[in-house]
Amino acid sequence: MKVIGLLGGMSWESSIEYYRYVNERVRDRLGGLHSAHCVMYSVDFAEIERMQSAGEWDEAGDRLAEAAAGLALAGADFVVLCTNTMHKVADRITVLPLLHLGDATAAAVTRTGVRRIALLGTAFTMEEDFYRDRLATHGLDVLVPDEDDRAEVHRVIYEELVVGVVREESRQAYRDVIERLVDRGAEGVILGCTEIELLVGQADSPVPVFPTTRLHAELAADYAMGLSVIPGISQG
Repeated sequence: MKVIGLLGGMSWESSIEYYRYVNERVRDRLGGLHSAHCVMYSVDFAEIERMQSAGEWDEAGDRLAEAAAGLALAGADFVVLCTNTMHKVADRITVLPLLHLGDATAAAVTRTGVRRIALLGTAFTMEEDFYRDRLATHGLDVLVPDEDDRAEVHRVIYEELVVGVVREESRQAYRDVIERLVDRGAEGVILGCTEIELLVGQADSPVPVFPTTRLHAELAADYAMGLSVIPGISQG
């Protein structure tokens, strides 16, 4: 079994879910007491968030590249970057192959036949092209919320979810955002921030939802077990 390198801490609330999902997947596929071969490097999210807010993306990329080098030294065979937003600097991780979250998500979406997809995430993920364009290369037509809804989605992530706060009023706000996106023609919704799955799921949407944390983690486990071939995996 390949050793999964989990690059997490952004936030640790969702990194916990990555660890749980990869191990559940291995147990479910192999049975018994089997669990994943994995190592984790968890960064200080306050440091990364400061760089995000300041627009210091090169510095943030350097920090994640250092972390990935640590995973390589620890024996990881490939990297799973446990955050959607920081895939903005995914190309800085070259020391090991990278299983790109956008590719994992797009593969799951396209298998269902959905083509017009809504994207929820941080403001960086929704408004910049690094993630939307990656999805578009898979033939997806990506919708994002309007300006006010983007601001609310982003606020809930950074003020609540990353510190473990889950509010019913925020869940309803997300449901309302999803409804408006469906009214605009969305056939499905990508939960494109790893913390969003702590707040909403399929029961909160009239169309299929695609939980990026679970999809990414499960594909990583399948790849590590040799049960999934990923021709498009980024190589370092």
